[in-house]
Amino acid sequence: MAAWHTADLTVIGRVTVASNVTLVCDVPGTAGPDGSPLRVVYKPVRGEQPLWDFPDGTLAGREVASYLISDALGWGVIPETILRDGPYGPGMVQRWVDAVDNHTEQGNRLDLIDLVPAGAVPDGFCEVLRAQDPAGNEVSLIHADDPRLQRMAVLDILLNNADRKGGHALEGTDGEVYGVDHGICLHSEHKLRTVLWGWAGRGVGKDLIDDITAFAKALPGRVADALAPHLTDTEIKALADRTQQLLDDPVMPVPRTSRPIPWPAF
Repeated sequence: MAAWHTADLTVIGRVTVASNVTLVCDVPGTAGPDGSPLRVVYKPVRGEQPLWDFPDGTLAGREVASYLISDALGWGVIPETILRDGPYGPGMVQRWVDAVDNHTEQGNRLDLIDLVPAGAVPDGFCEVLRAQDPAGNEVSLIHADDPRLQRMAVLDILLNNADRKGGHALEGTDGEVYGVDHGICLHSEHKLRTVLWGWAGRGVGKDLIDDITAFAKALPGRVADALAPHLTDTEIKALADRTQQLLDDPVMPVPRTSRPIPWPAF
């Protein structure tokens, strides 16, 4: 067991824009990539806001279950996430992601998910929709046509992610792309809401399908056992059904509801 799984957490700040209590912590006595104390995100169960469609007190467990699924696929999309005690009781604790800052004095470049003037979609990006920004300007919501991001979009299908906002996809300084905030995932009913609709109708690559095939074989045994403390049997069966559906029809889905994008989108 890694030291940060049990060591005390020192709260250094709070993410005030998050709907649930989200605390940034250091773990004294441990070392992160730069030698300073390992940094983590801690979301105590007691700080979760009630939702009409998800049982109270289950969001932390869903974050852990989402990580376990990403890990079982071998994709590493979600940073290591555990359920443990903290200063405000049990909660989800996840390794911090050092993200690339695309908006510096040396010049700006587009984020993985961004807004541009309507129709001005640059090469290497997919248009999701056109809308108006808060100032009333016509804009296009776009995302990078990037295999690292598409892998996240495929994971979201399996997770039935109800909240893939633009700010939940991070480009790490290590060159990887990470997904965060998976508290409202893995419902047994269809809930997919995402900003990553740019690949709708396209086929899923063979390399991803191979990984999903291996995952489907492992799911009824060791993976389901690991998920059982965090999900109901019905939710695990629904995950298995979504997995098989994607194997039977390896195509990125199109929106099925009148509200396919979370609000706000960022």
